[in-house]
Amino acid sequence: MKPGDIQPVLSRTTWPAPAKLNLFLYITGRRPDGYHDLQTLFQFLDYGDELTFEPNASGRISLVTPVAGVAEENNLIFRAASLLKESALRAGRISTGAGVRISLEKRLPMGGGLGGGSSDAATVLVALNHLWQTGFAPEQLSALGLTLGADVPVFVQGFAAFAEGVGEQLTPVHPEEKWYLVLHPGVNISTPVVFNDPELHRSTPVREISQLLRADFSNDCEPVVRKRFREVEQLVSWLLEYAPSRLTGTGACVFAEFDTECSARQVFELASEKWPGFVARGVNISPLHRRLSESSE
Repeated sequence: MKPGDIQPVLSRTTWPAPAKLNLFLYITGRRPDGYHDLQTLFQFLDYGDELTFEPNASGRISLVTPVAGVAEENNLIFRAASLLKESALRAGRISTGAGVRISLEKRLPMGGGLGGGSSDAATVLVALNHLWQTGFAPEQLSALGLTLGADVPVFVQGFAAFAEGVGEQLTPVHPEEKWYLVLHPGVNISTPVVFNDPELHRSTPVREISQLLRADFSNDCEPVVRKRFREVEQLVSWLLEYAPSRLTGTGACVFAEFDTECSARQVFELASEKWPGFVARGVNISPLHRRLSESSE
């Protein structure tokens, strides 16, 4: 079989693009280039977007379900597929005839702090690396993903991780896999808006991971977001009456943690009339990598 030829058995497959939570997020400094150094703890959820791939020999990458308001050339799904193909062509691992049709079932809100766009991009890299048989190692895919966004590598690697740098320096960890209620306050929050806010605290001391895991978890972005966005303030204040709750990433989504699914769903029933959201289990191995393992067997 020539490089880039598509096996008929791989004609149509669906892959998960799971959400993530930042169980804690501390900003330890600002770099000269404007990016921020941070320490954060990523955990996946067993809930997220889904992407369906139909490899073909058309030589074209086409999105069957474009995202409203996002031009194709700016869509992370299209960019990730194009980047993988270009890299594989340079390495002689694929033919120009390799193409794919991609469909997206979007469940995660944009600007929610759940990593939806980054997760979609990572799923494209991991799934097409398998379907096109381009043979890139996870470290190589992570390097490609980092050019698309700081959160993409953790989704590519597929394990719960303590992250440093801009989020690309990953150390595997095993936090408790709790149940989470995730609610959206109805506002879209741009990450640059939060990171450029003059009141954002940027000097949290760097600490060892063992010390961070023993301390109470918090998010340095939360005070700014709660002050600037009344909807987030109302949601966090309400959720804190029921369980430990905080912002994920730069928001807008807020999560509360529970020991059981039943207790999470009881609070969701009280909240669902006012705020959209979902209940999901925290998992330390990404559903994407469980899917990859099944496909590789």
